[in-house]
Amino acid sequence: MIVVVPACEHEIAALPDEVRGDLADALARLDAGLMLSMPLSRPMPTVGRGVYELRLKNRSGQYRVIHALVRRGTVHVLHAFKKTTQSTPQRNIEVARKRLKEIS
Repeated sequence: MIVVVPACEHEIAALPDEVRGDLADALARLDAGLMLSMPLSRPMPTVGRGVYELRLKNRSGQYRVIHALVRRGTVHVLHAFKKTTQSTPQRNIEVARKRLKEIS
């Protein structure tokens, strides 16, 4: 089951159509129980245990969608943003941590 944190819904809606389509495909694979790996997905232990980022891109830039596997079979989508720096900005990590605490 895919659960989008309410605060993240508008972030996803703001993503370009192509990126939203890629996100829908990746989430469908996660929902089917498949494990995703690089270059599409990477663990985010700085946010928390069981947290990963989906790495999406199109010609307008790089995008990240942070999600957590809190309980078996449930994927919580925590935060989505356009990446503008080499490393993930600390403020985006903090947003994901805060939302993870709210669902845990």
